[in-house]
Amino acid sequence: MDILNTLRRIVQEVSLAPDLDQALAVLVSSLRGAMKTDVCSVYLVDSLNSCYGLAATEGLNPTAVGRVTLGLSEGLVGLVGLREEPVNLTSAASHPKYRYFEETGEERLNAFLGVPIIHYGRVLGVLVVQHAEERGFSQEDEAFLVTLSAQLAGVLAHTDEAGFTANGTKKKHGASAKRLQGIAGAPGIAIGPAVVVYPSADFESVPDWPTEDISGETAKFSAALDAVRGEVRELQERYAVDLPKEENALFDAYLSILDEDALGGEVARRISKGNWAQGALKQVISEYTRSFELMDDPYLRERAVDIKDLGRRLLACLQEKEPQRADYAEGTILVGEELSTAMIMAVPQDKLRGIVSLTGSSNSHMAIVARALGIPTVVGATSVRLNKIEGQNLIVDGYQGQLVLNAPEPIRRHYDAIVLEEKQLQEGFETCRDLPCEMRDGYGISLLVNTGLMADVVRSQGRGAEGVGLYRTEIPFMARDRFPSEEEQQDTYRKQLEIFAPLPVTMRTLDIGGDKSLPYFPISEENPFLGWRGIRISLDHPEIFLTQIRAMLKASAGLNNLRILLPMITSILELEDARYLIHRAWMELQDEGYTVLMPQVGAMIEVPGAVYQVKDIAEMVDFVSVGSNDLTQYMLAVDRNNPRVAGLYQSFHPAVLRALADSADICREVKTPISVCGELAGDPAGAALLTAMGYDSLSMSASSVLKVKWALRRLSYAQTQEWLEHALKLDNAAMVSSYLRMKLEDQGLGGLTRAGK
Repeated sequence: MDILNTLRRIVQEVSLAPDLDQALAVLVSSLRGAMKTDVCSVYLVDSLNSCYGLAATEGLNPTAVGRVTLGLSEGLVGLVGLREEPVNLTSAASHPKYRYFEETGEERLNAFLGVPIIHYGRVLGVLVVQHAEERGFSQEDEAFLVTLSAQLAGVLAHTDEAGFTANGTKKKHGASAKRLQGIAGAPGIAIGPAVVVYPSADFESVPDWPTEDISGETAKFSAALDAVRGEVRELQERYAVDLPKEENALFDAYLSILDEDALGGEVARRISKGNWAQGALKQVISEYTRSFELMDDPYLRERAVDIKDLGRRLLACLQEKEPQRADYAEGTILVGEELSTAMIMAVPQDKLRGIVSLTGSSNSHMAIVARALGIPTVVGATSVRLNKIEGQNLIVDGYQGQLVLNAPEPIRRHYDAIVLEEKQLQEGFETCRDLPCEMRDGYGISLLVNTGLMADVVRSQGRGAEGVGLYRTEIPFMARDRFPSEEEQQDTYRKQLEIFAPLPVTMRTLDIGGDKSLPYFPISEENPFLGWRGIRISLDHPEIFLTQIRAMLKASAGLNNLRILLPMITSILELEDARYLIHRAWMELQDEGYTVLMPQVGAMIEVPGAVYQVKDIAEMVDFVSVGSNDLTQYMLAVDRNNPRVAGLYQSFHPAVLRALADSADICREVKTPISVCGELAGDPAGAALLTAMGYDSLSMSASSVLKVKWALRRLSYAQTQEWLEHALKLDNAAMVSSYLRMKLEDQGLGGLTRAGK
């Protein structure tokens, strides 16, 4: 057997199949012939019913498909799945795990070889070949089947768009039930029919055409800009009542992107160089989105969705296309490849019940608005197939980031009960809005917010936050086609500082490089995570750094609530150089007649090297801030945006917890305030551990503040110290997570880690 060519042929044939049934039929037929075996079968996991089901066979009784089921630990198939490795037997019937099914007609079979089908660490099923003779399969056969299974896992995972249930396929029994995993975008449970929407314009078919009619193309684009601005303002006005003003302010971000100093002006300049309007728009949108999509920071990466949405709306105007109209059923679950805020706003609010976006994250504008409107949302649902889901009954679990297609009545009743429980829990959060974050035994901790856009800052005020723990200054740099001037930066920073005054606002200096390049300052590196980024760029370009520091200092005049945070510090020399430049900028302003106070300066602990120099760093700065997201990523060598290893990104990993605890101990010893900004701080269980470690403040997304405050007010500091002591003795993240869930459950706070109370 020509192994390589056979592998390629089978994988290609399976991948070309239009649906799961045909893919499996092709697989068992092709594999049986290639291996010259008597039987080839596929058993798939039915996640809804927790069992294996015979999904396809060539050689067994075909009527057994959809009828034969085994428990996840039952029979030889269950053994393969549990062991997650091949099982090769000469006489299957003599094995103690052997299970006979009369329906299959397999009593004449002896030799058995089964291998697991595993995708990203999850067992999808078991691939089995069998012989009538008592002769074992060779090592070459075993290696071939393992290789084929590994290659097919991804194909089968994406082909199984409507799900598999052990009692049959859709073809035989109608729509089948299936549970799919995505990312939680907005909390809540929604049940209703799926309505699929598509973008009104597509850049793929837009060519670059030269034009001599510069004025004509410019006029067309100006008209499109005016039209889209009008659409955005109309949406903003339409939801001025239903949407809180801080959420409604998100549309201001859209309008700023369309400004002449940003996307709008850049397209006009491309037109002036001889490209027609649609081609110039395509070029700019492509460059902007590429820059954002390459960023590691999920908050900033999600800005690409905003750019693409505006680009498509502009293109639709240039192509004179009418906006897409759809018939929205009662209780609509809106589903799309990449949904934008405008798309969800187009649905009558009395009909919209839930949202599912195949791409995106909880940082997108769409998800933020969905949370404000109370619409349960799941994003990143990559396993959904748009051409198969239209009209299907769908449950959206915005708490767990799950979707359930065509759920049976018992499961629907379960989710109906959760809806009632969660309503009570959300009402509880609101009761502590204006109360301090003080634990039952009087211990207090400050809760701060992470911000970037002006809308984030405004939204944070109604959440009881006590300041800004991290303001991402990259935003004004990314909204332009050049470095913003000192005056432009000063104006932006002043607005941020004024909104929160007299509460502190911690501004992180420009954190770009490698994975976060600017459109006008591209950086290409083989390994951007270990490359030229953060403070390294600022120190290599003091002209950029000094301008930013001067703008911050001037913006703080009379308010005195500015704190400056230096990102990705890896050595004392970097810290000394940065502090020198900050002092130099301050002295320059004094000489120029400005009266500004020297702000507090802090350093971020984001890399393992800094963890081992926390004492030296803490003695040189006014405060320390631990970036838990990057620290976890660097400590565990895991790119959490890579789906192959994202499961290894574990905030409760013992090494991460010990690094956090040690850093807090050292800072307390030298009397330097220390905080955490990152996802761990916004997790009630994580916040409990960080409080016990002695962190002075926690900075998180605005949506997490009330939840964390509500949880901490129901715990005592002594309790969290007991939890921390036990957690630090555990040797893996799964055990830590399980332990913390159990402790929260014991305190009646289980609803914080699952849907319902």
